[in-house]
Amino acid sequence: MKKRLISGLLTVALGAGLLAGCGGSASSGQEGGDRQDTSSVVVAMGPTSEPEAGFDPAYGWGAGEHVHEPLIQSTLTVTNTDLTIGYDLATEYGASQDGLTWTVKIRDDVSFTDGEPLTAEDVAFTYNTVKEASSVNDFTMLDYAEAVDDTTVLFHMTRPFSIWPYTMAVVGIVPEHAYDSATYGSNPIGSGRYILKQWDRGQQVILEANPDYYGEAPKMKRVTILFMEEDAAFLAAQAGEVDVAYTSATYSDQQVEGYSLASYASVDNRGFNLPAVEETKDQEGRTVGNDFTADVLVRRAINIGVDRQEMIDHVLNGYGSPAYSVCDQLPWYNEASQVAYDPEEAAALLDQAGWTLGEDGVREKDGQKAELHLLYATGDSVRQALAADFAGQMEELGISCTTEGVGWDTAYDRALADPLLWGWGAHTPMELYNIYHTMEGTGTAQYSPYSNETVDTYMDQALASPDLESSYELWQKAQWDGSAGVTQEGDIPWVWLVNIDHLYWVRDGLQVAEQKVHPHGHGWSVVNNVDQWTWSQSGKD
Repeated sequence: MKKRLISGLLTVALGAGLLAGCGGSASSGQEGGDRQDTSSVVVAMGPTSEPEAGFDPAYGWGAGEHVHEPLIQSTLTVTNTDLTIGYDLATEYGASQDGLTWTVKIRDDVSFTDGEPLTAEDVAFTYNTVKEASSVNDFTMLDYAEAVDDTTVLFHMTRPFSIWPYTMAVVGIVPEHAYDSATYGSNPIGSGRYILKQWDRGQQVILEANPDYYGEAPKMKRVTILFMEEDAAFLAAQAGEVDVAYTSATYSDQQVEGYSLASYASVDNRGFNLPAVEETKDQEGRTVGNDFTADVLVRRAINIGVDRQEMIDHVLNGYGSPAYSVCDQLPWYNEASQVAYDPEEAAALLDQAGWTLGEDGVREKDGQKAELHLLYATGDSVRQALAADFAGQMEELGISCTTEGVGWDTAYDRALADPLLWGWGAHTPMELYNIYHTMEGTGTAQYSPYSNETVDTYMDQALASPDLESSYELWQKAQWDGSAGVTQEGDIPWVWLVNIDHLYWVRDGLQVAEQKVHPHGHGWSVVNNVDQWTWSQSGKD
């Protein structure tokens, strides 16, 4: 196996370099369960998990495509394990009848780690700052935030936005009196469960429990995050230098003495966009649309012609689940998205659309070959393998496929005409909106040519709902209402393949607290509740 042939020089570098920075907080090279410190944990994450701009919510910490709890800062709300909304700083919240004003009451017993009290002024300041500065999240729905008194903040909206509680669950509150956009990311002051003790860029982050935290005291007093490539993380686990190490299905057939392989369900999905309009050129000269996938019968044939379980078994080594939407099993998921693998019906749909098999095994229609040029992100071995597997399955249906690795600098434009293997999945219904809703003034959705007025209307109504719970049915109708939607019997402008399980090597004796379904991004999600992790007796022996 290629992964076993890593140079011994890397092992030396691990022992002498990166891991030396952990000091006494790490496991001191002890093997398996032979571990002394039960109040700390060392976790290896991928290099892309390190926040480039630091730990500042205004520049993406806790947000974007890698949504997670900010740990260092408190949030107004939290998402529970079932993805419903719970409280953190907030004690109650509600929206006005027109949906244009949200009133949030907050606790009066919270202080920042510099001793200053956290008030509604800090909350308003944070949101007004994030609105102006955020390069990751869209805050166009927020007009401005206003502190009415020390414990009441009003959010004045530009439009109704029923899913605002999900936004409140990822925005960490910063102190107005101690915030400097140039330095805060490196030296954050917060009121969360942990304090940033040390950050060695490109190497590690050390968090220590906040002794003045207003909630339940963290069981883990010290959390060290190491940023490592996957090969290095595997070696670190083999050497007993980490307690938890991210990994992938590539390593799932390996054994690490003193560790078990933990698998956590995710909505971290992979799927292809299927351009739903015929080929043309836009005002910028880009090719938009695809004459083959513009036919809805073709798109339906592709969707039921995919053996998702075969992909899970052969590409993911069994660590995944079939994906039928961008929001499988979340509260706003519509079960009508699910389809059965049916290659015979897929072939019949292609026949019905006029694509008949030629002597070379490739379907043809009016002299045109049934062809797909499939794109995937360069350097992503899993996406490359999924694209190759998908291509093989399509060729069994008589659709000739080629694959190409592309950089993200060109991928977005290329995907306007050719299917691209994307990764999505978030703890908010806004993911549906971002993928399927028509952008104002363009006549098409953002990432792939598609538009449906009925689908748009349901999503607009969902955002304008008087409360979060009543919006779920409308998000579900946008997927399928019995006659229109984005599922198999509707427009099916995307074909979803698999949800990738997030895999970690976990040291024997470490009890990782219950995980909520992970969103896109194999990183910080696993430590959302690290404060409740514990070591069993075997971890002490």
